[in-house]
Amino acid sequence: MNGTDNPTAGGGSMGGGTATGGTSVRFRCGHGAPAADARITLQRDCPLCVLLRETRRTRAQLIGKAAAGARVALAEETRIGAVYEWLCERGHSRFTATVREALTGPGCPKCLANAAAPAARFEGGVPFMKPGLRLGTSATEQRLRAALGERIRLPHRVNAVRISRTFYGKPEVWPDIIIPALRIAIEYDDPGRDGTAHVGLKEVSDREKDAALNEVGWEVIRVRAGGLAELGRHSVVCRSVTTAVVDRILDLLVEIRGSEAVARILIDTG
Repeated sequence: MNGTDNPTAGGGSMGGGTATGGTSVRFRCGHGAPAADARITLQRDCPLCVLLRETRRTRAQLIGKAAAGARVALAEETRIGAVYEWLCERGHSRFTATVREALTGPGCPKCLANAAAPAARFEGGVPFMKPGLRLGTSATEQRLRAALGERIRLPHRVNAVRISRTFYGKPEVWPDIIIPALRIAIEYDDPGRDGTAHVGLKEVSDREKDAALNEVGWEVIRVRAGGLAELGRHSVVCRSVTTAVVDRILDLLVEIRGSEAVARILIDTG
């Protein structure tokens, strides 16, 4: 590690329990200076724990991405700007990046270069089935899929779309609902029980995901519930999933791709 890797290094941000000026700081999450040494105890989580919560990752998952020599220090790290050495999930060379970049950035430089290669650009926008992909699905999202499935034909053999960049280190994204015939993805967003999902850095991530899909010719409809405001060009703001929400989604499909294209995937209920 270099000087910025050292969790006790000084600098413009807090890290390893040491604030600018040498004051020992401990956070509510337990990270920072040891309790016996702390001169200040802040009643909030450290910046790294906040980022982990917003990106729905655990510290154990983050540590698993790091090179072996960095894991002990990373277990107590508080700064999101600290630089560490990371392992590529695809077996490429180790690379250095900040904690923030490791959690939200493009990941391995070689993976990023591969995603920008001509062959990858040619595959951009192709929907496919990724075996073994496990994503948490809420009951409300399942109801939305079921309600849409009664009105339009939804494929069951696709769960990902290739993109021309990387997203969390992968050359693909995994929308909640995929309509390949229209090249439209539907996302259901709500803040969750703790009120932190799809806000803050997670909202930034959502925007990046939408931009990656737009680059390869896809449009995104976002159903925004639980008090979330509009996000992107095509949003349906609601309190819950209702027939009116499904009707509005169908209207947006027509606005985006035209009535003839949508008519080809409508289910005849007559």
